[in-house]
Amino acid sequence: METLHLALNAVTVIFIAATMFAAGLGATVSALRGVFTNIPLLLLALIANLVAVPLLGWGIGALFSLPSASFTALILVAASPGGPFGAKLAMVQSGDVVEGAAMQVLLASVGSITFAPTAGGLLTATGLGSNVSLDVGALVQTVALLQLVPFGIGLLIRRYAEPTARSWHPPAAAVSNITFLIVLAGMLLGNWKGVVALLGSLALLAGFLLSAIAFAVGTLLATGPPVRRTTMGGVTSVRNAGPALAAIGIAFSDQPAILGALAAVLLSGLAAALPIATFLSRRRKAPAAAETEVPTHGRR
Repeated sequence: METLHLALNAVTVIFIAATMFAAGLGATVSALRGVFTNIPLLLLALIANLVAVPLLGWGIGALFSLPSASFTALILVAASPGGPFGAKLAMVQSGDVVEGAAMQVLLASVGSITFAPTAGGLLTATGLGSNVSLDVGALVQTVALLQLVPFGIGLLIRRYAEPTARSWHPPAAAVSNITFLIVLAGMLLGNWKGVVALLGSLALLAGFLLSAIAFAVGTLLATGPPVRRTTMGGVTSVRNAGPALAAIGIAFSDQPAILGALAAVLLSGLAAALPIATFLSRRRKAPAAAETEVPTHGRR
């Protein structure tokens, strides 16, 4: 089991790096400038991810009267924005990958600073605990190493060697797709006992609703065309497991019940977000496919 855990961690690192590298290969400096100078978009994204979703997690947990382990896991997930799956969801839904990846990196960086006080405040308010203290510097370094650096390298290649970027993008995206499937399978295999143990509870439904409603909140609290808005929705719906896992280890001594609940919440959240992204992709590809069809009626 330890070997499987180490292998899954390695594949997860490859998935995150490949996804961000592929996003960087498809990005341009002008597009990024457009994202980071769009103050209304930035403010709304921060409100959605740092305020609305954490409160949503607290509200769903209270509404369902979740057990302490599940409630704790739900709050930790809700308080941690900028999950690397956000950039992947932008690809899956045929959305604005550049803006999605840029916003995801920004949220992960900001979230590494805001996570501890946000989670600590909500856990204190619910009486679940307050001793959530994390090494902010280590979290920021992790975000920089796994997300910002690969994205920046891809961006530099795109800027100074565009033909190379275009030729490297398909294989990078393929690696991202393959490792994505492996990570999903590994999460199920490595945490199936914890997930099965929660089948009779409301924890899975809570994680599903958190992700689905967060997708809607992120879409509504965004500016611009529908493609951008749903891309922001996808980024908002997927949370960052790293700080949550660190908090469980530091503040809760890696309690198996909380770890199992965390896996259940994350997996049920993906079960909500992935179908939404797939549906959006099909809707966007259908008109394009119709336009490429050659009309046959009216010919002689």
